[in-house]
Amino acid sequence: MERKQVSCWRRSVWVFFKAQVSAQLASVVDFLVTILLATIFGIFYLYATFTGSIVGGIVNCWVNYGWVFKAGECKKTHVAVKYLVVWGGSILLNTWGTFALTEWLTDMKWVNGLLGHYVDNVFILSKIIVAVLVAFVWNYQLQRVFVYRNHNFKSFLKQCLDNNR
Repeated sequence: MERKQVSCWRRSVWVFFKAQVSAQLASVVDFLVTILLATIFGIFYLYATFTGSIVGGIVNCWVNYGWVFKAGECKKTHVAVKYLVVWGGSILLNTWGTFALTEWLTDMKWVNGLLGHYVDNVFILSKIIVAVLVAFVWNYQLQRVFVYRNHNFKSFLKQCLDNNR
């Protein structure tokens, strides 16, 4: 491989690694907030979970902005809006993916019988599988190419409209 290709490959791996560290940090914050609110402050677990998810998402966006993707040239409001779109898609994919995979695994008698010996709740396995897929295929890719990039949408739309005329 050429030196330039190796350098590009190493940078890509390093950015991916940092994104995973950021995601893990956000997950720790999410779980800590959820557990503290539910157990110490007695807040209903659903509200505590929602609040933990919000705080974890904010931490992830902030760390990605400053450390992972070094997106200082992007307007924070633009990043926030794009992050919310990607985050919303992530929540939908995780929720529906976990539901669909759990239902599918539950309907497959041999899989359910096999997993029943090792996993009390099949949904936990489904949640792990879906979370990993969504993290790699959806979250990381869209954050890398969309959320933390400066896209001039006005120029893009103008060019599209001019091409259609």
